[in-house]
Amino acid sequence: MKAKVYINLKPGILDPQAKAVHHALGSLGFDQVNEVRTGKVIELNYNGVSKVEAERLTRQACDKLLANPVIENYEFVILE
Repeated sequence: MKAKVYINLKPGILDPQAKAVHHALGSLGFDQVNEVRTGKVIELNYNGVSKVEAERLTRQACDKLLANPVIENYEFVILE
């Protein structure tokens, strides 16, 4: 099993990296880009666990370590 975890800043949280990317895109002529938000993707590989167990383990990992619940949201998918 593989889990793909997508972590993004919550709306309203300052995203300086996204601001820099947006500025750079504008400098390169991509004026149509209205907004940029950055995030991260984390892949977790599991051996010998069911899909339900992979979901439980991934949620625990996100809640305890991978995401900061004060400023970040996360979602994940489990791939077989």
